[in-house]
Amino acid sequence: MFGLSDADLRSRVLDCPGGAASFTAEAAGHGCRAVAADPEYARGPGRLADLVLAETGHKHAALVERAADFEWSWLGGPGDHRLLRSRAARRFAADAARRPGRYVAAALPHLPFRDGAFDLALSSHLLFSYGARLDEDFHRAALAELVRVSRQVRLYPLVSHTEDVPYPGLDRLRAWAARHGVASRLVPVDYRFQRGAHKMLVLDRGAGRLPAARGGAHAGDPVRWRHLEQARDERSP
Repeated sequence: MFGLSDADLRSRVLDCPGGAASFTAEAAGHGCRAVAADPEYARGPGRLADLVLAETGHKHAALVERAADFEWSWLGGPGDHRLLRSRAARRFAADAARRPGRYVAAALPHLPFRDGAFDLALSSHLLFSYGARLDEDFHRAALAELVRVSRQVRLYPLVSHTEDVPYPGLDRLRAWAARHGVASRLVPVDYRFQRGAHKMLVLDRGAGRLPAARGGAHAGDPVRWRHLEQARDERSP
């Protein structure tokens, strides 16, 4: 989904938010100096992996029922999706247990990394995906922080997680970045799953710098397995 080249995988890469994905572990196998950041890492790798496995099982029935709403050229079908997500969560948990320094408990828009710490920052399924819950000030603050810590930023997808409509503030954000000397472009990607999610946004810092936006309230936790914990709490005596 990010069109990574061999050169990209030899550089310093930040995955933010990293979630319980296996990217950091797999990228390290290619010589990448990868770090993942996510507030959920404070739970510990085993707990987070358990939540992802539960969420994967919970969503499987919905994917089967709505299979026609998705594109399966990459993932094959709902069963393959479930298997791949489960394998990724387990690999994440194993790698995080062995090499905890690769996994930093931190949340946008405030990251504990120095300016220019990374060559490339990847961010998927948070910005734009949750545009109905995360306001435009939050998006500005998050983009400013990603640009601060990395030479280039790639974001995917550019549509809501519930439909194939592009984030309505995307053009405004790109214009704001351009005013501060940060160039952006939309780049087609080969990855297919969510309909309409066929492009990534690339920001090149160059000599520019985005001002850290004030405010930017995180309007609720958008982590998708949160409802599972809520349901368990409601069942508890």
